[in-house]
Formats: sequence, C-alpha cells, structure tokens
Amino acid sequence: MPKYAILMNYTDQGVRDVKATAARTAENVKVFESMGGKVLGTYLAMGQYDILAIGEAPSDEVAAAFLLKLGAAGNVKTSTLKLFSFDEAASFLEKV
Repeated sequence: MPKYAILMNYTDQGVRDVKATAARTAENVKVFESMGGKVLGTYLAMGQYDILAIGEAPSDEVAAAFLLKLGAAGNVKTSTLKLFSFDEAASFLEKV
C-alpha cells in the first residue's frame, strides 16, 4: 500500500482544545482504518509541525478523502508527503 507522512499544525480551534489531541487522534485512527488505511505511528512534534502521522492507504483517493475529512473537522491543517521506499523508487530513479 502507498505510504504517507501527514504533517499537521493546530488551527486556533485545535489548540484551544489541545488536551483532547490524544482522544481526537485515536478517533481519527479508527476512521482511517475503517476506510482501509493503516496507521504506522502518530507523534507530537516540536518545531515547524505539531503532529506527525505515518500511514498506509489502499490508494491516493482514499488518502485524499481521509485528509479532507480530517481538515473539515477544523482542528488541524495538513501537509502530506507520499513516501516511496528505495526499492519502490528504483524503477523511476533509473529514468533520471
């Protein structure tokens, strides 16, 4: 399955209720899994981003739908990176 790094920053709404971050994250993991995804890890971060999640989804469309649902809740804004292992990237790196 494709892998993604989801980098998140709290919105004003999200930071006002920061104590609920763990509960919201647990609920979002359930939603992602119900869509066929798998969460490999979730982390609070120090620096440019507040939260980092690594996950797998069956397709980019499933990942996009989840990210739109996550953003619509209003607690975080996301930046997402699609990840490729070096084995996966070998076929397109040869074309460079």
